[in-house]
Amino acid sequence: MKHQQFWEQFFPEFIHCQEPAIRSLIESASLISIPPGQMVFSPGNVCSSFILLLEGSVKAQLLSENGREIFLYQVLPGDSCVLTTSCLMSGDSYPAEAITETEVTAFSIPAQAFYRCLEKSAFFREFVFKHFALRLSNVIGRMDEVMFSDIDSRLAKTLLSFNHEVVKITHQALAAKLGTAREVVSRHLKQFEDKGWVNLSRGTITLLDNKQLKRIAGITA
Repeated sequence: MKHQQFWEQFFPEFIHCQEPAIRSLIESASLISIPPGQMVFSPGNVCSSFILLLEGSVKAQLLSENGREIFLYQVLPGDSCVLTTSCLMSGDSYPAEAITETEVTAFSIPAQAFYRCLEKSAFFREFVFKHFALRLSNVIGRMDEVMFSDIDSRLAKTLLSFNHEVVKITHQALAAKLGTAREVVSRHLKQFEDKGWVNLSRGTITLLDNKQLKRIAGITA
């Protein structure tokens, strides 16, 4: 079996499935590597393959007319990309862009193999639709947060999500994750610093008072 170790590690249910269509899908998969900072797809591109991520991370984002980046979601090991699935099923072009955040290893499955397996395999249909629904729910939750949560709460929650005392990230990258402007993030971070909650330096943010950040983020545990 092609690349069996990756299937066993990240998608063992495919190994255990005895459907001929799944066996054919596995044989059609190519192992690809993409360097960090590489555009995976951009608006207007036609989707030609179904991607299953094995190593690394990819971020999907929208670009506004004024050039502002709006972070949508990350694709992590064991994930598929909700926009790729949507474009394959609808035949539409990509409405957003995706960029590798680190070096990425993934399975690339040709569109025709995807369609053939979707038609013939009940297991694969369940896998695709379950992952699509979960990812879509996450994206909707993300948009709800961007639109209706205050910036201080989202900023504090994002900083805490890194689970490190020293967070290595630029204000621009934080702004993209929060779906706002860099100037807004810088202003609120300065307010956090003035209150003694964080310390700012070039490219890094040191968390000094997690208790207050959790309070602002609405985290009670």
